[in-house]
Amino acid sequence: MPDLPLETPVLIGRKRDGEELSGDDLRRLVEGYMSGAVAEEQMSALLMAGVIRGFSDAEAVALTDALVASGDTVDLSRLRGPTVDKHSTGGVGDTTTLVVAPILAAAGLQLAKLSGRGLGHTGGTLDKLESIPGFRVALTPDEMRAQVERIGLAVAAATAELVPADKRLYALRDVTGTVPSRALIAASVMSKKIAGGASHVLLDVKTGDGAFMARREDASALAELCVRIGTARGRRTAALVTDMSQPLGDGIGNAIEVAVAVEVLRGERPGRLDELCRELAAAALVLTGTAAAVDAPAFVDELLGSGRALERFRRFVVAQGGDPAVADRPWEVLPRAPEIVEWRPGPGTVTAVRCRELGELAASLGAGRRRKEDDVDPAVGLEVLARVGDHVSPDVPVARVHARTRADAERALARLPTLVDIGEGQVAPVPLVLERVGLSGVPDLG
Repeated sequence: MPDLPLETPVLIGRKRDGEELSGDDLRRLVEGYMSGAVAEEQMSALLMAGVIRGFSDAEAVALTDALVASGDTVDLSRLRGPTVDKHSTGGVGDTTTLVVAPILAAAGLQLAKLSGRGLGHTGGTLDKLESIPGFRVALTPDEMRAQVERIGLAVAAATAELVPADKRLYALRDVTGTVPSRALIAASVMSKKIAGGASHVLLDVKTGDGAFMARREDASALAELCVRIGTARGRRTAALVTDMSQPLGDGIGNAIEVAVAVEVLRGERPGRLDELCRELAAAALVLTGTAAAVDAPAFVDELLGSGRALERFRRFVVAQGGDPAVADRPWEVLPRAPEIVEWRPGPGTVTAVRCRELGELAASLGAGRRRKEDDVDPAVGLEVLARVGDHVSPDVPVARVHARTRADAERALARLPTLVDIGEGQVAPVPLVLERVGLSGVPDLG
């Protein structure tokens, strides 16, 4: 049991009064919480005091260190080539990992990525990958390293031994209303990135209705803090602040999002997902020194256009036990919902989209979970085929509902007119990349 520097209530009182706690205080508090010396209600009080009073940048860095020290870390130092980790703060239709990771692996970078599952209105990379028949996400650290050495890419579930204090604190924050703290979010994100072992970290920080950070100024501040934490701990770190006021990709749902990602890799699905994947891949190439800023976009175009990124995706699927035919015939290989119904509300212009509620609607069809222990239906969800500013006609679907039953499909169809507004006149498209932090000289692609 750790020897706390002062009585825990004294430290809680200091935070309540707006004082800054030392790194040693925070480290011992986290150690005490994990050992049982600091009670759940005491940690809850400390978190609430910090959310109300605010944690400093120094406290965020110290808390990150304490979370990393609570468990194992991954050693990637023996891998050849630059190691990189790409992380998104989550949203709706966000399948960038399935596109960006093969692009970067094909470029010679190495990605040993630990991912999570979906909860609420946001999807999880592991759930999406598991919709591929046979795909296995439970890899040991040795299996991950061997696979990355062989093909440059592995995506797996984090073990219970990796940053366990973050898992406990996240669950506590979830039930005590202390999630919305920039410092706590940054420490949670960056502790996993640092423990994951990559020497370069690229963050995609979402903002808008479908993001955890709805206000752009909050997302920008989070991106800047994460970059400072990563840099302070010897990781070359950068971030893009990107729009999540509408679904990123056309698919919302596990198998549907995999199919859409494959079509992006095949050059068959232009749109915002394709645009952002190219932006993120170019940024990672610059961050790792693999390509100059002026050359990175053309390099990404070549990796996609030549089929090299698609072939790396195929090898990745095979390496983790999945059916490689998903790279050729995704809609045939992946699970399909029994009921697929189109919504054609036109004519008019899409004037607004309620992104979070679209994610929640897909989750209610069975594509997501309310509790971590819930199962997901890999086949169900939505395709949202129009974005703000698009003109739609009566003979073109704006959305498709993929449902398990006709009743579910009809219920979702009845909701769609309340979630996608169709009006008249011209509406400006919503910008996608809003800000770059820790990167300079990377040209816009759109």
